[in-house]
Amino acid sequence: MADTAIVGAGASGMLAAALLRRAGVACDLYEKMDRCGLKLGITGKGRCNLTNACDSETFFAQIQSGGRFLRSALTRYDSAWVRAFFEERLGVALKVERGERVFPVSDRALDVVGALLRDCDREPCRLRREAVEAIERTDGGFLLRTAQGERRYRRVLVATGGKSYPQTGSTGDGYRFAAALGHTIVPLRASLTGLCSPDGFCAEMSGLSLKNIGFTLLRDGKKVYEELGEALFTHFGLSGPLALTASAILAHGEWAQAEVLLDWKPGLSPEKLDARLLREFADGPNKALANAVRSLLPASAVGPVLAAAGVDGGKAVHDVIREERRRLCEILKRFPISVSGLRPIEEAVVTAGGVSLKEVSPKTMESKLCPGLYFAGEVLDVDAYTGGYNLQIAFCTAQSFANNL
Repeated sequence: MADTAIVGAGASGMLAAALLRRAGVACDLYEKMDRCGLKLGITGKGRCNLTNACDSETFFAQIQSGGRFLRSALTRYDSAWVRAFFEERLGVALKVERGERVFPVSDRALDVVGALLRDCDREPCRLRREAVEAIERTDGGFLLRTAQGERRYRRVLVATGGKSYPQTGSTGDGYRFAAALGHTIVPLRASLTGLCSPDGFCAEMSGLSLKNIGFTLLRDGKKVYEELGEALFTHFGLSGPLALTASAILAHGEWAQAEVLLDWKPGLSPEKLDARLLREFADGPNKALANAVRSLLPASAVGPVLAAAGVDGGKAVHDVIREERRRLCEILKRFPISVSGLRPIEEAVVTAGGVSLKEVSPKTMESKLCPGLYFAGEVLDVDAYTGGYNLQIAFCTAQSFANNL
């Protein structure tokens, strides 16, 4: 009988099981869902951004919670280790894209899931499709209770994920297990999720996808994030990579007021933008202003931008005065969007908060309160920005556990 149980067959759980099997260590891998790796299978829009090939210091700068705690694990089991494991041991060919993001060459997340599952679902590892209902401490280790019965183990790894995307099985079970065994749970928060806005024009522009847009996040009037990239208007506000990163920043810390400023033309200075407007006006002096600016903006953005500038779109461009042109240039460079909150944790890519890092060994992922109990991945109070960093954290914490046995 196996003396090690792994609860949760997601990214960290399957990798841990694969590593133990390769080391000849018998283990039981528990998964309550019909399929393993459901959340892993939808990451990266179904392509699976499984790590990031940036240098170590850049990587650590992307971590929101747990940077010091993770330094040992990420130094020993970095992106190069993850890429070598998947390519050389699992046979998954990888490629590096913009932003050093690493994807499978096939662009199929399910290929990553399948490779992990094939490697861990073999003797001496056994996949048990059972929902663990409770983990209890005993004299000799732990008792796992499921609807099918009870089993005893010397060691247990909790790799149940967070509380986001509950349809994939991430329903917060690990926090319940940890708390029942005496651990502190840092309050859970949504991270890498959409930004809610009360501004009606967001719904007006819903579906508008922006590339190479300038994005600045203000928190209580102070600039806390500025980047060039992609954003998406939705019925509730903003989504897309830039908004997800902004949500991770807002998830950490208190704030009373937040605002996003969009730069529709980041490649043009205010002076060059004004010159561009004058050329457009000269080419069609009798045009309505709304028609004259269509070369500068997506069609659905024309109305909201002109309204924000306080300029009548039906006005002929030859009647537009200098002050109106100045306000239009200013809004094109700093289009304000109010942020009222974040989308719920169920819609978040990542759960912030979790098992307190003060109660876990950073080298082995073993509980300091309950020897023989381990944690890996999102169940811990660790999270990072979008870009493959969170999956890398899941993998390196799983390896830290496996390497200790």
